Order: sequence, then structure tokens, then C-alpha cells
Amino acid sequence: MTSPTGPDGHEPPAQGYPGYTSSQGYPGYGSGHGYVPAPTYTGAPTYNGAVLPFPDAVRSVLTQYATFTGRARRSEYWWFALFNLGLSIVAAVLDAVVGATIFELAVALGLLVPSFAVFVRRLHDIGRSGWWLLIGLVPLAGAVILIVFACTDSERGANRWGPSPKYGA
Repeated sequence: MTSPTGPDGHEPPAQGYPGYTSSQGYPGYGSGHGYVPAPTYTGAPTYNGAVLPFPDAVRSVLTQYATFTGRARRSEYWWFALFNLGLSIVAAVLDAVVGATIFELAVALGLLVPSFAVFVRRLHDIGRSGWWLLIGLVPLAGAVILIVFACTDSERGANRWGPSPKYGA
């Protein structure tokens, strides 16, 4: 006895193909009995029901160009770091084509202040003063410590720099 197959030649899934009914010998086939949909992935914890996407993160950093107060979520910092890296690569390619370092210099100078500002706000988000940025001057260990700080989850609730942008007040 051969079993019916779907249009692609394989056994139809439990929820059924159009045109197949339970009258074809499959108990409950086509009726959805026993089928439980997989849970929907909701992503990372959100604040006000919204995950901070790439364009919003970059826009947030650039609109707070020189704001060293407040807090910045981990995603805001890392999306901006990715934007910074991508723009630097594009500038390097353009400089290679032109034969000068004008684009790399413009990107580096243009993103210097917002890069420092978002990192200071990131430090505020984990409950540390912006002065901790100076630990980056210590060779090797300073950079490692700053990377660990950048990867640390937000402090829940409000701290002295304001309410948590991730978890709310």
C-alpha cells in the first residue's frame, strides 16, 4: 500500500496540504488535531514593547552627538560600533581608490565625539562613572576591561544617571 504524497513528492505534514482530508486514511489529518504551533520568539527583553533596531540605535547616538549624560543600552552601543566599523571600511576603500586618506580622517573625526559620548552613557547604564573610560589608557588590560564593561547587562531600575532604557524605571 502506498501512502499519498504532497506536490513535492514527500509525506504531507501533520497540519495537511490543501486537497488532503481525513478521508484519505490519516486519522485527524487535515483537521489540525494534535497540532500545536511553536511558540513565537519574542527576542530580547524590551522596554515599551520595542527592541532597539539598527537604524534607531544609530539615529539615537547621532542625535545625542555630544550628550554625556543619561544611559545607553548595550544594543545601542554595539549597533553604533558596527555602523562605525562599516563606515570606516567604506572610507578606507574610497581612500584606496582616491589615493589619499581624506575619507578615513573625516569619518574618524566626525564619529570621535559621538563614540566617546555613547560609551560614557553605556558606562552609566551599568552604574559606572564616565571617568572609567580613562582606564583604556592602560595598555591591554584597559581595553579588556572596557570590552567587559561594554558587554555587561544594564543595571535594572533607575540609577543616578536616570531610568533604565532597557527595563524601565
